Amino acid sequence: MSESTHRTDPTFYRSAADAIAAPTEQLAYVVAFDRARQRPDALTVVDTDPDSATYGRLVGWAELPTVGDELHHFGWNACSSALQHEGHDMGHDGLQRRYLLLPGLRSSNVHVYDTHPDPRSPRLHKTIAAEELAGKAGYSRPHTLHCGPDGVFLTCLGSGEGDGGPGGIALLDHSTFDVLRAWETDRGPQYLAYDAWWHLNQNTLVSSEWGTPAMVEDGLVPELLLGGEYGHALHFWDLAEGRHRQTVDLGAEHQMVLELRPSHDPDETWGFVGVVVSTADLSASVWRWFRDGEEWKAEQVITIPAQPADPDDLPPALKPFSAVPPLVTDIDLSVDDRMLYVSCWGIGELKQYDVTDPAAPREVGSVHLGGIVRRTAHPAAPGEPLAGGPQMVEVSRDGRRIYVTNSLYGAWDDQFFPAGTGSWMAKMDTDPQAGGMTLDERFFPHGEDWRGLRPHQVRLQGGDASSDSYCYR
Repeated sequence: MSESTHRTDPTFYRSAADAIAAPTEQLAYVVAFDRARQRPDALTVVDTDPDSATYGRLVGWAELPTVGDELHHFGWNACSSALQHEGHDMGHDGLQRRYLLLPGLRSSNVHVYDTHPDPRSPRLHKTIAAEELAGKAGYSRPHTLHCGPDGVFLTCLGSGEGDGGPGGIALLDHSTFDVLRAWETDRGPQYLAYDAWWHLNQNTLVSSEWGTPAMVEDGLVPELLLGGEYGHALHFWDLAEGRHRQTVDLGAEHQMVLELRPSHDPDETWGFVGVVVSTADLSASVWRWFRDGEEWKAEQVITIPAQPADPDDLPPALKPFSAVPPLVTDIDLSVDDRMLYVSCWGIGELKQYDVTDPAAPREVGSVHLGGIVRRTAHPAAPGEPLAGGPQMVEVSRDGRRIYVTNSLYGAWDDQFFPAGTGSWMAKMDTDPQAGGMTLDERFFPHGEDWRGLRPHQVRLQGGDASSDSYCYR
């Protein structure tokens, strides 16, 4: 084979330290969707180079060929986990961090975009039809994906038939993007699905729970919430065999166990998961999972209380409670495993915790933007109260820049911000060692910059804190 075939993609990093030392991102990819389902969703490109004349502005826009997808989470076809393959020093022959896979949460289609040769102009490469996903893997409603050592792991909320479960993981080839099969060989008691990630060196996959499509399609259903029917457990699996090994139930009051952030250090055996709400008091929480001998356990390490509010300031769903729940909807762990970022979408706050002792997080920073009641404005537009709040959060590899977008999920947006969420993206700068966050006043694409679409998840050029798994220390 030619030398070029064998050359490892320079954005595949052997260790977290290598990723931290890599060149700074120049672009951010952001998916944005049309809540009205009248126009195509889009993969957009934002300039993140502070020395550029177009810094903080949208510089690329690729419309989907379909309508009504509701782009939500998305990710790369390949990343640093490719280095775990046999012959790992070379990586996969010709494999590159090149393609972005965009699942449609409502359509069940997956659109694949090529970021080469011009990273500002992604081009449609392939569409994986909902019928292929259902026929070959038995799943629908793709939600989250991670590039793994054996392919792309695509978590799905529903089965291939109707709007029920079980949800699970479809395995895709990360070169051809063919749907290979359902990843699970023995799912045990697992039925609800949401996120999945892993500890590569421990041969362990962790998965979390939200609900079936019927449970989430129209937003948060009070009867299901108060009945403890949304997901409230973690599942631990044999990564190589796809076999369920253990369930850790956090308790039925801890509803919607969502984003998983395992330690980046491949020798560690802990991680964090965010829980949206407690039915006991409307608080939100973050839990640490960890290995204890041969078992996995979980403990609550962060509690964020609800805030009292005048019912007249609340949407109908919250008026009876006279309080605003924090609604922790995303978390992100810096690549050095030092800082944890927690999005409190309901109260309009991004919190920063020092987790050098993961069993005892310590809050070291906070930024307010938007919120159901507070509506904090951005300093770049001080006269414009914001709706939505910090929701999806992404951290640069070196831990110095944090990016957030404000839309959660169309049906939830409408419930909690019935007058509309608007559209915005913001950036904070931080000291990755001491903490503390400052809003970047130059970076605030908002309003008509998004052409009526709502921005959701962010992926950074060359990788970010929630993209890669590392195989070496």
